[in-house]
Amino acid sequence: MNLGKTHPRRLMLGLLCCAMLPWAVAVQAEPAIAAVVSFPAAFKTPAQSSERPNGSADATVGATITFRKIFKSSYPEFVEIVLNQSGSGTYDIRQLADAANPQSFTVGPPLTQKIFDLAGRLHDFQGVDLEVHKRIANLGEKSFRYQKGGEAHEVSFNYTLDPNAAQLVTIFEGLTRQETDLSDLQRTMRYDRLGVNDVVIQIEADYNNKQLPEPEQFLVLLDQVAADAKLIDIARDRARALAGRIRSSH
Repeated sequence: MNLGKTHPRRLMLGLLCCAMLPWAVAVQAEPAIAAVVSFPAAFKTPAQSSERPNGSADATVGATITFRKIFKSSYPEFVEIVLNQSGSGTYDIRQLADAANPQSFTVGPPLTQKIFDLAGRLHDFQGVDLEVHKRIANLGEKSFRYQKGGEAHEVSFNYTLDPNAAQLVTIFEGLTRQETDLSDLQRTMRYDRLGVNDVVIQIEADYNNKQLPEPEQFLVLLDQVAADAKLIDIARDRARALAGRIRSSH
């Protein structure tokens, strides 16, 4: 540049701009520098702050108890009932060759509390040995599993003399019988009206033998059978009488 031929005012303006250039560059670069600064933990999003090491579940999730029974060459060969503390869960009752087909169901608060109380007496299956350790026939491999968040305990046995475990087995096998009866009644009411009477007879027998933990679960269906004029009278009368017995017992 030939400074001798430059207008003095233009020369001064050029020098002033050159002096301000570093400051302007610094101002423009400042947001880019701030963008790489980590936020404090308190400012992380909920998804970030709720992360747990190793992908462990949230400890606030309610506990679940799972009962499983495998007994080959019997019917059913496979039973799995999963129940959480709210009383909701699933059951899967089938032969081993069949595909898994868990169905939703609910258990009333008193029975749910009873199940979890019994599990508590067994230390939620942590470090317990329920096997009788004697030579007896194969009665099916049974197992209990307790899970809450990242905590899980499981125990398996063929036969037990522990009264709390035996009572739990009775309850879960009763739930197995109950859900099977309910499913059979729903199916016959829809597809096999002549078979409804036989199913009601089976339900009555299970009720008489105290094999149904919550017989009140049958009241809605039994009332439907009793009111269905398309069904044979003997089935309607039997359903009406059984519903009356169940109501009077409660």
